[in-house]
Amino acid sequence: MQKTAPKILVLDAMWNKTLAAVRSLGRKGFYLAVGEKTMFATAIFSRYCSRRLTYPSPLSKPDEFLDWLLNEVKRNNYDMVLPTELETQQIILRNREELEKYTRVPFADYTLTANVQNKAWLMKYAETNGYPCPKTYFIENGEQRAENRDEPLTTSQDVVKGENHYLNPQLSALASISEYPLVIKPRESSGSRGIMYVKKPSDFPAAFKKVQGRYPLPIVQEYIPHGGAYGVGALFNRNSEPKAAFVYKRLREYPVTGGPSTLRESVKNDEIKEIALNLLKSLKWTGIAMVEFRVDARDGRPKLMEINPRFWGSLQLAIISGMDFPYLLYKMAVDGDIEPVWDYRVGVRCRWLIPGDILHFIYNPKRLRLTPSFFTRTDGDDIISAIDPMPLVGRLSSVLTFLSDRDMRKLLFR
Repeated sequence: MQKTAPKILVLDAMWNKTLAAVRSLGRKGFYLAVGEKTMFATAIFSRYCSRRLTYPSPLSKPDEFLDWLLNEVKRNNYDMVLPTELETQQIILRNREELEKYTRVPFADYTLTANVQNKAWLMKYAETNGYPCPKTYFIENGEQRAENRDEPLTTSQDVVKGENHYLNPQLSALASISEYPLVIKPRESSGSRGIMYVKKPSDFPAAFKKVQGRYPLPIVQEYIPHGGAYGVGALFNRNSEPKAAFVYKRLREYPVTGGPSTLRESVKNDEIKEIALNLLKSLKWTGIAMVEFRVDARDGRPKLMEINPRFWGSLQLAIISGMDFPYLLYKMAVDGDIEPVWDYRVGVRCRWLIPGDILHFIYNPKRLRLTPSFFTRTDGDDIISAIDPMPLVGRLSSVLTFLSDRDMRKLLFR
């Protein structure tokens, strides 16, 4: 009797990380139903799609999306549902009990995911538990301290807490914050969305007001001089035991000042790996996550930047280095656990050429002195593939969606 191919519903087809997962699982013969709110999406153009779907927007029509999703998993015998964007993942996690009647949802629970995505909650947790992180000023509700809560932060009072003092952010001068430059960050965003750098005290009020206008109650952090940026991808089982880890160094980013990586390299760094794994274990993590660090050029210590509680943009690098996280996640979901996987190839480089590394080249004033050179050959690309060429057409055609669709513009610019 012929064995039936594993069947997975893959969501959020617009993104590079989704394409990486589709190619990984597709090469192994999986049946992949791949969906997005539009057909003009990168992964939908892949040769490895067995079925192509469109659905209501999880951003603007979450109830309609949930109805669609429930109907889809009821009618089809999916082994696992695989979202790659946080908004989609959170809808699934909020309705996990109902969905798991029909399929597997191998991710950390909703509250923990929401907490670690919230940079204020995460930095407070890191400070309290001794994990290295930037000095951070928190905006909190003056009547209820966030560090004593188990729920995601939802504060509304304009109060800034910096160590042992409180400041009104509407004041034109914030004399008690004396160390510059500073970084103002939204509590919840990805990449470089909403981040502003402030070089001197006189610029702070206007910059804070601008960020606060779009992202209520941002955090304020010391600027960490760039001594290297690293990511640690990890997979944990249901007992919060680490089962796989992968470390990579970010060689280029866009925007140039900091954002998604456009060129990165697989490395070994036991110090950073152990910090990441110990942090996730202390959180009682389950499933996939990526922990991001920046090495402080002043003291050489890695400082925690954020945790992505989902698949990350440079997933393709891990896969071509031999750490196949999408397949390992599937095996864990179906079998309940896996044997630990720690080995991968070091020195592998993967880039996001279109448009990421091209934009880095255009906007970097040192473009002709880049190390490594922009023109150096790499081992792979997030999108470009001779074996699976059509996703490049999907990426180029998706520009129409970003320009014409309000939800996609919100994702791009928020």
